[in-house]
Amino acid sequence: MFNIFKKKEKVTEIYSPVEGIIHHLETASDPVFKQKIMGDGFYALPHAKEIYAPIEGVIDSIFPTKHAFTMKTDSGISILVHIGTDTVQLEGIPFELSAIEGDYVKPGDLLGTADFDYIKDKGKGTEVYVVFPELDDSKELTLTKRDRVSSQDVIGTI
Repeated sequence: MFNIFKKKEKVTEIYSPVEGIIHHLETASDPVFKQKIMGDGFYALPHAKEIYAPIEGVIDSIFPTKHAFTMKTDSGISILVHIGTDTVQLEGIPFELSAIEGDYVKPGDLLGTADFDYIKDKGKGTEVYVVFPELDDSKELTLTKRDRVSSQDVIGTI
């Protein structure tokens, strides 16, 4: 009856980080992501080399090998974007980044590119993982679009 006085939770839209197909983590080939050890999330099988910001926020850190970076939204949601499986071993060779630590980005902003053919040639996976390491029980990840997507497509919410 008095629900009108309850504060509404803000919904955060999540965009695809690449053009491709979105999948649930439970189907991932990497056991760390599949078992959600790093947090809940999703992965995309890319159809293009460009990597885009999946959410609005600040680039917190970029791994020296350029295969992964972390972000944080204004509302405090932390995000890990991890490009490929076992790609840390490639020492940054297939990655070109256009963003730097401290940049404030919006969904669809180009963050860099990945040479997925090189990654495949080296026997590594090309999945682009997006995980939320600090999601608690008060926030739920919902994927709403999984078919072929572009970087401008909203694919879910938190």
